[in-house]
Amino acid sequence: MQYPSQIIENSVNELSRFPGIGKKTALRLVLHLIKQEPVIITNLAAAISALHEKLNFCKQCGNVSDLDLCGICSDENRSDTILCVVEDLRDVMAIESTAQFKGKYHILSGLISPMDGIGPENLRIAELEERLLKSKPEEIILALSATIEGDTTAFYLNRKLAAFGLKVSTLSKGIAIGGELEYADEITLGRALLQRIPYGV
Repeated sequence: MQYPSQIIENSVNELSRFPGIGKKTALRLVLHLIKQEPVIITNLAAAISALHEKLNFCKQCGNVSDLDLCGICSDENRSDTILCVVEDLRDVMAIESTAQFKGKYHILSGLISPMDGIGPENLRIAELEERLLKSKPEEIILALSATIEGDTTAFYLNRKLAAFGLKVSTLSKGIAIGGELEYADEITLGRALLQRIPYGV
């Protein structure tokens, strides 16, 4: 594609680095930005720059934060007795949106994936072990994706955590609320049957 300006081409190339954004979408974004007031462009540039310059990672759980400790870890109303282990920030946000969990988190920053060259040493597992020695929670919830990578990571962590003598649990997996049985895949339906609960609970 021929661009009328090198500046536009450079902007398109940079925006197309984002996941799910191709050259055409990037061009639409650039053309939209060209029409905006200068202050909007300045604010956008400042916000993106702050991601690199000012954003911190919580020294305890690995969550993103404006301070050394994130709002969840510094919240005295949250329980230290239960720790939810997740893959990344998106999982924390998803669980928090349910307003059902009052414990704290530990972010692994990925999942074990030999195909992608990601082993246990590439994740925040050593930090998890150090944290368990200090805080001594009663239960660990492995809230990981129901994928091969998620199951592999959960299996590895379960064996690793056995030495701590903690209760280790995982999220139940089954049919989504409002879902039709005929559209459920065999694995999900099978797990729902195996992990069935008494009616009325």
